[in-house]
Amino acid sequence: MTMERLLEFLGNHLLLSGAVAVVLILLVANELLRLFRGEKRLNPTEAVHIMNAQDAVVLDVRSAGDYKKGHILNARHVPMTKIEETGQQLGKYKNAPVLCYCALGSTAPQACDKLRKMGFQQVYSLRGGLNAWQNANLPVTTR
Repeated sequence: MTMERLLEFLGNHLLLSGAVAVVLILLVANELLRLFRGEKRLNPTEAVHIMNAQDAVVLDVRSAGDYKKGHILNARHVPMTKIEETGQQLGKYKNAPVLCYCALGSTAPQACDKLRKMGFQQVYSLRGGLNAWQNANLPVTTR
C-alpha cells in the first residue's frame, strides 16, 4: 500500500480515521497516567516471584462471597469498601511488598492508589486479577 492510497483511504473515511485517532490518544494518555501515578501491575508469574522472593502480603479486594468461592493461598480478605480501615491495621506492612488483586484487574489498582496514599511503599496490582491467575494454572484455595 502506498502512501497515496493510505491518504485517500483516510480522506474517504474521516469518521473512522477520527475514531482510531481518539482511541490511540486515550490509550497513550491512560498509560502515561498509570506511569505518572507510579502504578505497578504484575502478571501472575511476576506476582509469584514477589510472593516467594520478598514474602509479599497478598490482599483480595473482592466481595466476601467471591473470596469464599476461591482465593490465592494466604491472601487476606480486605474488601475494597474497607480498604482504609484495614489499611490502618496493616500499618506494620508499610515497607513490605503488598499485592492487591480483584476478579479482573480493574478494582485492585484503585485499592493500590488508596494504600499508596496511606504511606505503603511497595504496592502492586495483579494484572488481569484472579481470572489471569487461574488462566495461568496457578492454585486457588477455598480455606
